[in-house]
Amino acid sequence: MDNIDGRGDEVREAPTCDEALADDLGWGLGMIFRAYVKAAHAAVADLPGGPRGYQVLSAAAHGMVGSQLALAQHLGVDRTVMTYLLDDLETAKLIERRPDPADRRARRIVATRRGAELLTILNDRLRAAEAYVLTPLDQEARESFRAQIRLLATQIEALDPPDSPCDLAQEVEAELPTPGRAARSVRSH
Repeated sequence: MDNIDGRGDEVREAPTCDEALADDLGWGLGMIFRAYVKAAHAAVADLPGGPRGYQVLSAAAHGMVGSQLALAQHLGVDRTVMTYLLDDLETAKLIERRPDPADRRARRIVATRRGAELLTILNDRLRAAEAYVLTPLDQEARESFRAQIRLLATQIEALDPPDSPCDLAQEVEAELPTPGRAARSVRSH
């Protein structure tokens, strides 16, 4: 546009979107979160149930699983969907359902040897995904970043605890996508 005196205004280059948002905490957290979710999902994509399958396998391998129902409640997964997920993991010979000695009606979920070995591989892949996201940071900065995130997460949880990690993920519309058949896709309720 021309000024009244006939001279043109100086044209300043507009900042890029990244530059304009560089100081915005929400934007930064969102970018880091999306990058991590994408890398982590790729790390477990070939596992039945994807991220949910990983959670079940990890809980089973660490002996943290009571009954099938308790696991479904803990992970925030509908019990019918959990049945399909466990069927898929069992078919892949990664977990077994064993009778619970304390309650014959209940089944305990236990990782098989193959499942425990795969979990080791998946954990390595997840560490690589984390390293990928943190690539711009040197080792000291990575450790500091982790410590600060841990501090913030524990303080925020104490001030405003979510009902469950699954509810929190749904609040921010951050449910990890899972591979699988359309008729039996794994989703939280």
